[in-house]
Amino acid sequence: MSAAITVVGLGSGNADRLTLGMFKTLQGADRVYVRTLKHPVIDDLRETGIEMKSFDSVYESYDTFPEVYEHIAASLIKLALAGEGEIVYAVPGHPMVAEATVRLLRERCPEQGIALKVLGGESFLDEAFVRLGFDPIEGFQLLDAGGLSSSRLQPQLHTLIGQVYDMFTASEVKLALMEVYPDDYEVIVGHALGVEGQESIQHIPLYELDRVEGYGNLSLVYVPRSDDEQLRRRSFDRLHEIVAVLRSPEGCPWDREQTHQSIRKNLIEETYEVLETIDEDDPDHMQEELGDLLLQIMLHSQMEEEIGTFTVRDVIGSLNDKLIFRHPHVFGDTSAKDAEDALQNWEQMKAEEKLRKGQTASSTSVLDGVPRDLPALMKAYKLQKKAAKVGFDWDDISGVFQKIEEELAELREAVEQGLSPEEQALELGDLLFAACNAARFIQADPEEALSRTNRKFTERFHYIEEQLSARGEDIRKTPVNVMEELWQSAKTSGGRDKA
Repeated sequence: MSAAITVVGLGSGNADRLTLGMFKTLQGADRVYVRTLKHPVIDDLRETGIEMKSFDSVYESYDTFPEVYEHIAASLIKLALAGEGEIVYAVPGHPMVAEATVRLLRERCPEQGIALKVLGGESFLDEAFVRLGFDPIEGFQLLDAGGLSSSRLQPQLHTLIGQVYDMFTASEVKLALMEVYPDDYEVIVGHALGVEGQESIQHIPLYELDRVEGYGNLSLVYVPRSDDEQLRRRSFDRLHEIVAVLRSPEGCPWDREQTHQSIRKNLIEETYEVLETIDEDDPDHMQEELGDLLLQIMLHSQMEEEIGTFTVRDVIGSLNDKLIFRHPHVFGDTSAKDAEDALQNWEQMKAEEKLRKGQTASSTSVLDGVPRDLPALMKAYKLQKKAAKVGFDWDDISGVFQKIEEELAELREAVEQGLSPEEQALELGDLLFAACNAARFIQADPEEALSRTNRKFTERFHYIEEQLSARGEDIRKTPVNVMEELWQSAKTSGGRDKA
């Protein structure tokens, strides 16, 4: 006799809903196994003389449900291969709805030469549609309470959350829902829907979800759909929709007229405004400015979407691919014991990407990859770092100091000799470039170092202005020696920044 397993669905809990065919299958089976005896139909089946063995004890042997399901599927396959007659395996509800063991059997039985037959059954969904009173054609999603994340929630859809076994699971569901819905949003908890004498349906505010008694194998949470704009305001889809509307013929005339070039400067300005909030350590302002920066990305992406080259989702997709590819120590089988190892992995994967694109070492420059329009100081720093990686560098910082002194002497000479402003500017550039090398040797970001000095200068100069204003004096008429005294005072006693 060839190995065979027949899977039967026991329905949502009412024995009257079992079909005659399923009942005969159970009654005529050589061996009946059930995933759990904790189902209302079990007692009715026992009264008809059907004997069955359960896998309830397996739940006590493992820490996670996936491990339990793996054990059950492996056990059933082993029993079937033993060749002692057909096995009937009965599961709660419908075998193809939220039944992980059946999924595993469907994947593995063909490989083992086991004939697998799946008979349907009434699922908890059938009762949910009736007892909770909604039509899934309006938009519906079924989610598993285990590992539920807010990213999967769509308020415009009716949402059923199954596998809410206990209060701990209900608490996890509540936390995920609260990231999208207000705390007092009405949700519905259903226990044993359709089971006479056991059914319970409770309408509660979301914050009470983990205070409800009676969670078990037949429990679910229903979140009614809503078109409330406030529930969508934090979603990426809503942002995408708004930007598309702004650029549409019915949208904003100004937004419609913009091109990549016309808003190019906006992208730069918004980036610097974000940097300013970082320097100010102002999270509220940072949130606002990051939104403005994100808008620029959305607008540029929308322009390309309109002509069919790519969409913002393509942008996200390519970024996801890059992040995964360049972090083999996180998503692959390599390792990184510290940040330096992680950076080395990143650079190796960047090189691999270039090879895949046909960019060999002979066809590219060591200096490739430095954006053309970076601020000059930042660009100098990146160029020097790239050159240093191939050995074009001083042995130590003493060589850098000599270079700074050399460039300073050349600048002084250019000024003393009265060379043209352009020639003097070139010498100044050489001096700044050399000073940038010093920053690299002391492991300081020159852009950040100069930004700190700018802030320090601003603070001290404001102090001078405030002191003179308090005296009733005009800074424009104040001798420089007086301002210098106040400058020194700002450094030592009265200024905001005494560094």
